[in-house]
Amino acid sequence: MKIISLHKTQAQLIRQATKQSREAQQQLFDMYSPKMLGVCRQYVKDLHHAEELMLSGFLKVFTNLKSYQNEGSFEGWIRKIMVNTCITYLRKKNVITLTDEEYVFSDAAIQNLENTSVEDIQNLIDKLPEGYKMVFNLYAIEGYKHSEIAKKLHISESTSKSQLFKARKWLQENYIKMNEVSHGGK
Repeated sequence: MKIISLHKTQAQLIRQATKQSREAQQQLFDMYSPKMLGVCRQYVKDLHHAEELMLSGFLKVFTNLKSYQNEGSFEGWIRKIMVNTCITYLRKKNVITLTDEEYVFSDAAIQNLENTSVEDIQNLIDKLPEGYKMVFNLYAIEGYKHSEIAKKLHISESTSKSQLFKARKWLQENYIKMNEVSHGGK
């Protein structure tokens, strides 16, 4: 009787997928697609566009799988491809605009952040101006350094830092407004 291994290791799946095994590719896709859709969704508001970008990203993953060196996290490698796919898409659509617009903010403290739903936070991030959103996601979500962001977006480090500062201020202001509205304030 032949014994079939139900739980293949990630390294085995990668090797098989490199050899064009559709079953292995499907298993890798099934393992990582939910997280990678979340990554794409961080950059693109519309779920359908995020899904398209994720699929495009996975096409790049499987096309370039031979270049993965089994160094570092495979998930991290896929994540970088997804982020780059989203940046390329947004750059082609000319929606990345870095702005010098200034905001004036009150000193109101942000309270009850722990009571805010993930959906509310995502909605706030979705409403960020695109340049702010891109830098915020790369820095706060993906963990890139300002020097890396500057190279990826073809901007200066100081512009990256400025956009992050403005994104945080924008989020703070709009979080306060959201709480005022939901708690019967202004």
